[in-house]
Amino acid sequence: MQATMHGPVVVRVEDVTKHFTVRKDNSLKERIVHAGRRGRAHRQQYTAVDRVSLEIEAGTTVGLLGPNGSGKSTLLKLIGGIVSPTSGEVLTRGRMAALLELGAGFHPDLSGRENVYLNASIMGLSRAETDARFDEILEFSGIGDFIDTQVKFYSSGMFVRLAFAVAVHTDPDVLLVDEVLAVGDEAFQRKCMDRIARFRSEGRTIVLVSHSASQVQELCDRGVVLRDGEVVFDGDVNDAVSALRDVLEGRRVGEAPPPDAGKPIEITGIEVLDSEGRQRKTTPVGSQMKVRIHVRAQHAMPTWNMGFSIDTPTGQMVLASNTERLDVALPPIPAGDSSMEFEIASANFGPGQYFVNANVWPVLPEDTHIMWQGARFTMENDDRSIGTVAATISIA
Repeated sequence: MQATMHGPVVVRVEDVTKHFTVRKDNSLKERIVHAGRRGRAHRQQYTAVDRVSLEIEAGTTVGLLGPNGSGKSTLLKLIGGIVSPTSGEVLTRGRMAALLELGAGFHPDLSGRENVYLNASIMGLSRAETDARFDEILEFSGIGDFIDTQVKFYSSGMFVRLAFAVAVHTDPDVLLVDEVLAVGDEAFQRKCMDRIARFRSEGRTIVLVSHSASQVQELCDRGVVLRDGEVVFDGDVNDAVSALRDVLEGRRVGEAPPPDAGKPIEITGIEVLDSEGRQRKTTPVGSQMKVRIHVRAQHAMPTWNMGFSIDTPTGQMVLASNTERLDVALPPIPAGDSSMEFEIASANFGPGQYFVNANVWPVLPEDTHIMWQGARFTMENDDRSIGTVAATISIA
């Protein structure tokens, strides 16, 4: 699935493959022992990116998603020209700023001030232009008097602060950001995300690698999911998060969870409804919502139980309950199809996407049937707070 293109293309990746050679004899002793033997036996070729093709239009924000080792960071380095493809071609246009690795482009023996001028010159700014923007860079980084300290004495957070500050003040047309933002504290991450959102509103192009699905959903309008160096999904960011969940759980993208046949009672579907009983894909924070669960009983049962859970895209449970916990005895269920509803009086989930799972069982736990990700909904953005909990906050 390819995203529809509307603007001029600023990044074009054409059938790109990147191989790396990994040595098996990493220690000095092993290399001495193997020095007189054929070297190929102690080297292994690793394919980080495998025949990837994609186009990125001006003004879009693209999130690269995938498990560790899927090729996200390598693809970002290929786009940024940090590494060259083994085969294929990467074409870009416009000024590009890259924040790819902690401390990349910083000389450890130079001060923060000197590194600002060094990095800015590498990104195409003249000394006069850097002079004009230096105070803004320093203020954004928040490192204060440490600006005149050698960067080898910086903490990882200070590295990221200064590197990001330089990158966003070079007036880039394309901004490449890797997972390095995870190093900074929460306040600085929010500051960075606000700046990225501002860049997006200004029509700049952003390519972002992140393990945070909620972060990608907040910032991006397109998601590209990689697995083993290949693109397995390219399209709407919410659908990309679903595709990532499939990849993380070892399924093909779009493949339904394996059936759990032979159970006396099974889940057949899950719906998310509003207070009026209408299906909703988007739900306002704090609103009433219902989870309707459809079941099919193989035969009539005098007793049975049901539960549900709500997860983030990365599998973190944010809410769960069942009829036993609620001390509710369900009426006998006839053979065939039935349904019941759980009502959430106030859905105080933070903005982002969530998945709904459900389980049902007659009496014995081993007869439990579970449907994973039977429904999906998105909480509408609420700028008053961030996180998976949306609490009512006021100034005391």
